[in-house]
Amino acid sequence: MRAPQSLQLRLGLAVGLAVTVLWGGAAVVTVHFARSELDEVFDSALAETAQRVLPLAVSEILGREGAVGTQTVPAIRPHEEHYTYVVRDASGAVLLQSHRADPAAFPPYAGPGFAQTPALRLYSDEALRGSLTITVAEPMEHRDHVVRELQIGLLAPLALMVPLALGAIAAILRLGFAPLRRFRLRLAARGATDLSAVDARGLPAEVRPLAQTMNALLARLDAAFQSERAFAANAAHELRTPLAGAIAQAQRLRAETADPAAAARAAEIEAVLKRLTRLSEGLMQLARAEGGRLRGARETDLRLVLRLIAGDTARLAGASAVALDLPDHALLSDLDPDLFGILCRNLIDNALRHGTPGAGVRVELRDDGTLSVENDCPPVAPEALTRLGTRFERASGSPNGNGLGLAIVGAIVGRAEGRLSLASPIPGTDRGFRVSVALPLCAGPRDPS
Repeated sequence: MRAPQSLQLRLGLAVGLAVTVLWGGAAVVTVHFARSELDEVFDSALAETAQRVLPLAVSEILGREGAVGTQTVPAIRPHEEHYTYVVRDASGAVLLQSHRADPAAFPPYAGPGFAQTPALRLYSDEALRGSLTITVAEPMEHRDHVVRELQIGLLAPLALMVPLALGAIAAILRLGFAPLRRFRLRLAARGATDLSAVDARGLPAEVRPLAQTMNALLARLDAAFQSERAFAANAAHELRTPLAGAIAQAQRLRAETADPAAAARAAEIEAVLKRLTRLSEGLMQLARAEGGRLRGARETDLRLVLRLIAGDTARLAGASAVALDLPDHALLSDLDPDLFGILCRNLIDNALRHGTPGAGVRVELRDDGTLSVENDCPPVAPEALTRLGTRFERASGSPNGNGLGLAIVGAIVGRAEGRLSLASPIPGTDRGFRVSVALPLCAGPRDPS
């Protein structure tokens, strides 16, 4: 049997078992000492009974007028007789006995003092130089009954006290572990990319070093990630100027040369440099998506940002390139509008770049904050669909794009605690590709616009 994994449960069981064992042991020891004290008390009562009855018996026997045989002392009223006695002469003949005494159970007189049989505890004494003797008996069952009652009185409360004690221990332990539960809940409520220190206030002194060590580890991880993102962003930013200069030189070379082969090579160089420029811009966007401030205090109508991005894209790709479907009321969110714009631009650019030429793209923003972008294309294989969204992964090895668009979208959605889902073909059809993003909305009235 495996030990319970819960520290709270293990402590509760251990303390409850310790309380039960200590209580039971204390009860057993108490009964043992009480038995010794009870034996002294009962022996004293036997001796006192004999010493009180013997003078009365002597007076009774000597005062008889010709009466012979055994005389039984009658009971005044019915009662339970724990002490019985017999008075005998020197020859052992019974002269007087209590009303429930059984002379056959009394052993022969062997001198004054205590004696014991398996069934009786006895005390004997004598008078008139041994011519009269008395033996008082107490059943051992009487003493055993008293001891059993004492044991029950000491052990019976365990049936009530152990559950109460276990309940009290559980409540105390739960109260003691409450700071740990709050710490765990604070940690569980954080986003996957939130590496800031966790509030360790209220933690017990035994656990606080563990929380401090974990916060120090989070700080080191955050510093490492910040350094990585800063390097990517700075490198991409520094590449902008030389790339722009190189593109300008390639364009000038193509315009000035009369050699068709040189012009073709200049055009290839220009295309490669433009692709490298898009890659550097994608790296900067990815660094901002992973490290920038995603949520703010101001609320923005997502429709306005989406309409602006879709309009810019339509002007570049063609008036009918983007079909936009927006609700007729405001959708307010505390998402950073720039990052939301980056998300929208990457989704629409990807759809245009990888879709069927001239088929256009459909963009829909629903009331629940779900943004979906659809384009027409051959269906993507399921194994390729599962890989999309990782960095530098291109659909079916397509040379178009840099493999960062969905990675940027995934980084923004993940930090916003939203959901990103990909589907190909589009449900209900045998073609197409759909990207759906569930975005957080702010609660509050929606103003029509």
